[in-house]
Amino acid sequence: MLGDQIGWSKGKRSYRKVVSAEGSSFSMEVSFETNGKLLDVDSYEVGTYTAQTRADGSLYGQGQGVLLSPDGGVATWKGGGVGKVLPTGAVSYRGAVYFSTTYAKWTRLNSVAALFEFEVNPEGGTHSKLWEWK
Repeated sequence: MLGDQIGWSKGKRSYRKVVSAEGSSFSMEVSFETNGKLLDVDSYEVGTYTAQTRADGSLYGQGQGVLLSPDGGVATWKGGGVGKVLPTGAVSYRGAVYFSTTYAKWTRLNSVAALFEFEVNPEGGTHSKLWEWK
């Protein structure tokens, strides 16, 4: 069951690179940087994911990242999701991430599956929301 929202972020895509291209299939590496809140703690995040097209035109992505708090907290995450490219050029993903941290304010995330929505607008602006899966 979808639980409480535990985080959000807004930011910007900072990097894109085509990793492979064959016919109408491709794989792309994307990095982004955001600011937001995780468990009510301010956070700065850097993440990178690789997205591949699938036969039906949808996307599958896997990524990893790091979150930093103003008082020195650090958490890393790994995750994956499915997405689609919208007619406007925006991209929309849904998936799950898993955290690892020793930072006291975020340690409960070590045993949480966190579900996300991640949107990238045509200009590269990002917006995400994160919920605890109960």
